[in-house]
Amino acid sequence: MDAIEVAHLTKRYGQTLAVDDIGFSVPAGATLGLLGGNGAGKTTTIAMLLGILIPSAGTIRILGHDMARDRFAALARMNFSSPYIALPLRLSVAENLRIYGHLYGVKRLERRIAELSEELALGEFLHRPAGQLSAGQKTRVALAKALINRPDVLLLDEPTASLDPDTGDMVRSWLERYRAESGCTVLLASHNMAEVERLCSDVVMLKRGRIVDRGSPDDLLLRYGRDDLESVFLDIARDRRGGGGAADPLLAERAEL
Repeated sequence: MDAIEVAHLTKRYGQTLAVDDIGFSVPAGATLGLLGGNGAGKTTTIAMLLGILIPSAGTIRILGHDMARDRFAALARMNFSSPYIALPLRLSVAENLRIYGHLYGVKRLERRIAELSEELALGEFLHRPAGQLSAGQKTRVALAKALINRPDVLLLDEPTASLDPDTGDMVRSWLERYRAESGCTVLLASHNMAEVERLCSDVVMLKRGRIVDRGSPDDLLLRYGRDDLESVFLDIARDRRGGGGAADPLLAERAEL
């Protein structure tokens, strides 16, 4: 079963098309990378998946629920992480996690907080106000908040931003293990191409609100004749085919529209 199904999704602000008639699906238990430069439509797409923004057109189904009609049934089994959205700054990390745990009705909440504290190394600042944390600490707390309810669908926006390489690697390993053990479906928006290659089984490339390519990391490397996904990203951003070849037909078609 596909855990996420998106069809003809569009978001318009006046004359500006932030998301332009996109469609994709994510099988249950898979990790999809949502890639694109700044302004490509990644954050707008995630906001529509969460029900924060209402689409101008199109449909979204998550865990079998139509998000236009029955989103609360799906939202109880979802969660979201972004280091760019601040938690209440005066509350401690533990207090923030308790509030979100109660919102999701998490059973044995204190045990769950203790588990996340150990797994994400939150112990030394668990009782510190969120406003006094470093950028890297805030990123780890945001991830703990996103996992408090053991979600079946996890939406991640730059989950390892501001983390040092050692902590970033620890978080990626933890995410891989959580997905494997829980069967969670993950949608990952990231500018870290090595992270995408490691975590994602499939990748959607967005540009100016439209999908310009899609495939597994290996498929994209082969198609563009590149050794790493960052080079593929640059080829797509600059409307060129890797290795000096002709422009990709799909990109050429988009350029003509």
